[in-house]
Amino acid sequence: MTLESVPSKVRRGRLELANPTGPGAGEPSRLSRAFSFGIRAIARAKILGKSPVGFYLRLNGALWPRAPRFLSASRPALAYLHLMHRLARLGPDRRMSFGTFFLRNRPQLQLICRLAEGRARAGVVRLAVLGCSIGAEVYSIRWSIASTHPDLRVDMHALDISEEILEVARQGVYRDDTRVVETPIFERLTEDELDSMFDKDGSRFEVKPWLKEGIHWRVADASDPRVVDALGLQDVVVANDFLCHMQPAEAEACLRKVARLVDAGGYLVVSGVDVDVRTKVAIDLGWKPIRDSLEEIHDGDPVLRWGWPWGYWSLEPLDKARPDWQVRYASVFQLGVTK
Repeated sequence: MTLESVPSKVRRGRLELANPTGPGAGEPSRLSRAFSFGIRAIARAKILGKSPVGFYLRLNGALWPRAPRFLSASRPALAYLHLMHRLARLGPDRRMSFGTFFLRNRPQLQLICRLAEGRARAGVVRLAVLGCSIGAEVYSIRWSIASTHPDLRVDMHALDISEEILEVARQGVYRDDTRVVETPIFERLTEDELDSMFDKDGSRFEVKPWLKEGIHWRVADASDPRVVDALGLQDVVVANDFLCHMQPAEAEACLRKVARLVDAGGYLVVSGVDVDVRTKVAIDLGWKPIRDSLEEIHDGDPVLRWGWPWGYWSLEPLDKARPDWQVRYASVFQLGVTK
């Protein structure tokens, strides 16, 4: 099976606005509820049977880069861009994407390696990657740990809801002209890294056999509570870049279930998610944000930052003026410990 033979499956649905939360946040005020209602009304408005929101966002996206720097960098402008992002999140549909890169966020991978080494018992660390898609993140983590801690054995589980996509990941065969939703998957690799990770035959790249060894591939829904029983508790759980494609209420419920996979004192890595959803769950469940490389990781995936605010999946700029900024912008948390 090749990546090109896999049908594109999308998940569509009505989107709901997640209420911003933070330390001291209580029930939404009457004004905030009215504002949220107004935003939803704008998002659902129809002109000649079509929503004007998409056109409005595209128009802003085309005009905004032409705005003077002093204007675009102002606080009022930032507030306006946050409003645009809220509109983008209320757009007509969200869809699962197979777009990814090898070594997608290097600072995050480096932190995962350090945390995995610290959690190892008898030279073994338990690690699960949820929503693993075509396998780029799985092999990137495996290669990164092997490169920095060659004596550390990784008991790795990789899950995805799509059997077809999981088979692509299991085989680990790609082409240098493969584009997944216009994503050049090898773009962030050096030639030395390509040689280290793949056996090449023309335009065909196959993950080296040693990288494939010991990975347990499983078709499963990350929100299924039976996953905990099937896998057991993990030292590190990676749940990147799939929760943002869910409706906020669905993403929140899924994230709470995913957290049950993490053993006490273990780590949850979760980026590519509505930050309002992640912040709410992190505060509710008392997660400890890992501040190591927080800012570097936040800006470590250029696609997420370049896409803001026009893409619902994009990531807002880090704002240290927020009292909850460390929880809001951390993508790695330690669970089951006292802060």
